[in-house]
Amino acid sequence: MHKIMIAPGRYIQGPGLIKEMATHVGRLGSRFFLIGGPTAIALVQEPVEASFDHASKDCRFEIFTGECTRSSSEALSEKAKNYHADVIVGVGGGRTIDTAKAVSHALEAALVILPTVASNDAPCSALAVQYKENHMLDRFLILRRNPDVVLVDSQVIAEAPTRYFVAGMGDALATWFEAHTCTKSNAKNLPGGTTTSAALRLARLCYENLMAYGLSAKLAVDRDSVTPAVEMVIETNILLSGLGFESSGLAAAHGIHEGLGAMEETHSALHGELVAFGTLAQLVMENHPKDEIDKVMGFCNSVGLPVTLGQLGISNLSRENLLKAAEVACMEGLTTHNSYFDINPHRILGAIIGANALGEESLKA
Repeated sequence: MHKIMIAPGRYIQGPGLIKEMATHVGRLGSRFFLIGGPTAIALVQEPVEASFDHASKDCRFEIFTGECTRSSSEALSEKAKNYHADVIVGVGGGRTIDTAKAVSHALEAALVILPTVASNDAPCSALAVQYKENHMLDRFLILRRNPDVVLVDSQVIAEAPTRYFVAGMGDALATWFEAHTCTKSNAKNLPGGTTTSAALRLARLCYENLMAYGLSAKLAVDRDSVTPAVEMVIETNILLSGLGFESSGLAAAHGIHEGLGAMEETHSALHGELVAFGTLAQLVMENHPKDEIDKVMGFCNSVGLPVTLGQLGISNLSRENLLKAAEVACMEGLTTHNSYFDINPHRILGAIIGANALGEESLKA
């Protein structure tokens, strides 16, 4: 099997970049169709319009308030086509970004990602996760290529609610452990090959940066401030985690996230919060040493990531209720099966219960 590593065409990060947007993306086309939620659009519209006007580029903003489904992306694709867009821009968080990816894929248009939160590692990848109307997973849409430009204004990220920043650390926390699992099982990465040493090292650096700078960065973001630690963690959440997961592979943490996310009680939980608990469950399932699990759990407690099912909104801890999540986590096609041992619902159930027990114990300390 061949080694494959993929990445966005260009990654740009720093404070105040939105005001210079046309400078960085103008080469891609002349008609820009920007998709974002109401809050994200309100945040960026004035400086973006001024930047495009100065560069004599046309742009249109389209409010997106739904789920990342096939029907929502098809409706937006029709609007972008009628506008004769040659560049699609995703503005906001994960659902909006994945929807913009699906629209650019349908139109074969250039793609720019402008995240307004660092809540997950979606911005850099050539993957869009789409869901059914009932919130169940529909499909993983593999794009023809990664985004052409990922533009990250670190001041905008720092001024967003801290919860999103912390959730991004939860998503990034899984990167190294899932990558390591995939090397042991020789599982394929998202482009269909195996990891390179470069991608594996980036995945490891992701974990090291979180341990070194995560708490300091969180405290600064609490005060809407950009510090070197904040810049480091933004890069970790978005770039390092994005490259690490896509080119090294995903495993049980994200599969368990899908299982827990299918439960009605967790619908207010963020992606990265579910992944953080999924990471702890993966470590339990793989029988990592307790001192290693304690280190990861201690980090989660320090920055405010969930370590118990109760913190995710799950009050019914019966085996029957949790087995539903474990069964979803074992669905065909999920990355849970990239583990280096056989996967079944009862093995996942044990990991979920075990991780929750350790989490509850850690909160007593």
